Amino acid sequence: MVRIQRGKLLASCLCIMAVIFLLITLQVVVELGKFEGKKFKNFHLKDGHAQMEAEPLHLHPFFKREGLTLNRKKTLAADSFPIMLWWSPLTGETGRLGQCGADACFFTINRTYLHHHRTKAFLFYGTDFSIDSLPLPRKAHHDWALFHEESPKNNYKLFHQPIITLFNYTATFSRHSHLPLTTQYLEGTEVLTSLRYLVPLRSKNHLRKSLAPLVYVQSDCDPPSDRDSYVRELMTYIEVDSYGECLRNKPLPPQLSNPASMDADGFYRILAQYKFILAFENAVCDDYITEKFWRPLKLGVVPVYYGSPNIADWLPSNRSAILVSEFSHPRELASYIRALDQDDRRYQAYIEWKLKGEISNQRLLTALRERKWGVQDVKQDNYIDAFECMVCTKVWDNIRLQEKGLPPKRWQADVTHLSCPEPTVFAFSTLAPHRRSLREMWIPSFQQSKKEARALRWLVDRNQNFSTQEFWALVFKD
Repeated sequence: MVRIQRGKLLASCLCIMAVIFLLITLQVVVELGKFEGKKFKNFHLKDGHAQMEAEPLHLHPFFKREGLTLNRKKTLAADSFPIMLWWSPLTGETGRLGQCGADACFFTINRTYLHHHRTKAFLFYGTDFSIDSLPLPRKAHHDWALFHEESPKNNYKLFHQPIITLFNYTATFSRHSHLPLTTQYLEGTEVLTSLRYLVPLRSKNHLRKSLAPLVYVQSDCDPPSDRDSYVRELMTYIEVDSYGECLRNKPLPPQLSNPASMDADGFYRILAQYKFILAFENAVCDDYITEKFWRPLKLGVVPVYYGSPNIADWLPSNRSAILVSEFSHPRELASYIRALDQDDRRYQAYIEWKLKGEISNQRLLTALRERKWGVQDVKQDNYIDAFECMVCTKVWDNIRLQEKGLPPKRWQADVTHLSCPEPTVFAFSTLAPHRRSLREMWIPSFQQSKKEARALRWLVDRNQNFSTQEFWALVFKD
């Protein structure tokens, strides 16, 4: 009897425990359901715009910056944000609400937002700008914005008036761009005045017993600037140590042979031993200035520069670089460098600015001070962030104008925002049969791009989707 009562008691306890367990489980399920509902609204924006409309104020998981607060008075409605659609999937972000000062915009690469009523701007990365797919038909309120920091050889079509004027906003290497990226390879004035890598002139003179006066490091051979032809000719008049794939006559240490080591400390130490560095760009365009120019200045080596025709506007001081354009032939340049190599006083004049830590170029100082982005600086936005926010802010400016019953301001790029002349080849180029086909392809490629630009502009102005067959038919008809 006692055993039976104990059994009943045990069964009752188990029933009570089961009921309690079920109640707890039910509560957990309910809470999880609430949590998942919030997560769905917060994290599934990449799947479409319906979720964004449901609760847009919970978009904060996508913010790049913490502590974002939205000013409702500056939006058309509490749940309304302009959509910035990256037509080139540069960022890879399927959905993020970004804060740009007092304004906020929704950035995405999700093309399902193409016809969304809040889509205000399309963002393009120049290298990926293609005829295969464009956001057409283009509505009156659709702005197009171009980000292109690269060489013209990456996409020549963009460098012609019919195409560059398709865009409302630009971020390019040109100083005339809405967001100039001219100093994109320069961290700041401190790296220019730093003496970290500077090798004393006495040591450089001693090293000249084993090193040439000039060093050349390039692995992108025979680009549109035809720089290898010039250097090849220069080598017949003066000794040049060449470490890269192009015209190589000297090997780098094995640990530095990888192109990824071009910014390594060991590589810098090797270059810093030289008196002169041949700093030749792959294209000749105003304001197209790469690390090839800034690197020797950082290292305390005199750059022998060929590239941007207006490079004098960006020199740290009037006497800080030797400009190839000032010499009619490589023979004259070689003679001038040889004279400097043998005269310490004249050579020292080119690095005096660095020794004193004095940058006299006010244009350069102002550009660095006023730019809204940083280079390798975690404390600042990068230039892609700055580009996104520039477009976002301009879109919001027009929204506010329309709220006041005023017409929106129309922005448009012009040819100064991205312009390069037709490539040329040097008349004194020596024969190099295995390279000739590559070197000579740039001129017809540039000329072909003009036809492509005209054809593409005609099709875009028609404001209808088109096929690649239509495009090429127009190109070859031109």
